Amino acid sequence: DEALGRVFAFLKESGRWDNTLIVFTSDHGEQMGDHWLLGKCGYFDASYRIPLIIRDPCKAADAARGSTVDLFTENVDIMPTMLDLIGAEIPVQCDGASLRPFLEGRAPTTWRREAHWEYDFRDPADDSAEKRLNLTLHQCTMNIIRDEKFKYVHFTKLPPLLFDLEKDPDEFTNVANDPAYTSVVLDYAQRLLSWRMNHDEQTLTHISLTDDGPVERRSARY
Repeated sequence: DEALGRVFAFLKESGRWDNTLIVFTSDHGEQMGDHWLLGKCGYFDASYRIPLIIRDPCKAADAARGSTVDLFTENVDIMPTMLDLIGAEIPVQCDGASLRPFLEGRAPTTWRREAHWEYDFRDPADDSAEKRLNLTLHQCTMNIIRDEKFKYVHFTKLPPLLFDLEKDPDEFTNVANDPAYTSVVLDYAQRLLSWRMNHDEQTLTHISLTDDGPVERRSARY
């Protein structure tokens, strides 16, 4: 807080406060003892639920200034948001979407209903996890999908995990093997697969070479 205060004070003293876009966020959280873990790791919210505070100095943002948006965003939204607000072109390959509509009080008609992330715990210098879990180097990965109701964790080789966040918000009980949740596991596994397919390598996906030169076409994300 003190360091940010120094930055804000400089912006105001130098006359830049009303012409500076401020985005405060972080790349990850810290377990800080939650689930008896330290640092960032695994699939728990403590490692992945991070702050996002944006101050847009433009008049268009006055209508929503000081408001809170309770929807899922991801770090991939930061770059398109910043490019949009400074008037720069957003590359078609961006996986995220601009948050500008939220900043101006006009929520988009479609938006993501869940958050996704991946965790790669392989370590070429240390094979202890591989030996402990009977994995190869390339199998030390996991994919996660989380919405308001459930969190589903899919491993390359290990059994999946499912947490009922309405009943178990602190994520202590894995219900993936509970017959009552079989349909939920299938649903979230399919949704995770669809998400991965939707965000496969896209460097040239939106571009076609024609007789008249390259043609580029954007696609909606959600």
